[in-house]
Amino acid sequence: QVQLVESGGGLVQPGGSLRLSCAASGLTFGRYVMHWYRQAPGKQRELVASITSESTNYADSVKGRFTISRDNVKNMVYLQMNSLIPEDTAVYYCNAVRAPSGVAYWGQGTQVTVSS
Repeated sequence: QVQLVESGGGLVQPGGSLRLSCAASGLTFGRYVMHWYRQAPGKQRELVASITSESTNYADSVKGRFTISRDNVKNMVYLQMNSLIPEDTAVYYCNAVRAPSGVAYWGQGTQVTVSS
């Protein structure tokens, strides 16, 4: 059974930092492209960052502030978020996609709130 478990969310002041973690189990982790998505109240879920074994990609809104990384030994993916702004407030979800089949799994999400 595949499980993705996010952690690390919370309340942070503008300009602060958080590090999200996603622990994966039940899958051959190295064969999956890993993504972080977020969904703010009343908005559609949006892709924040992606990582393969060779490359990373970021949404324009987080470039230069967020860094995605993975540890294929520990089956973990991380999202380091710096210089947080209120617009980053959302539930953040970990997503794993197996290429080329497209089979995908989601975590339950972790809340990030940026507020003074």
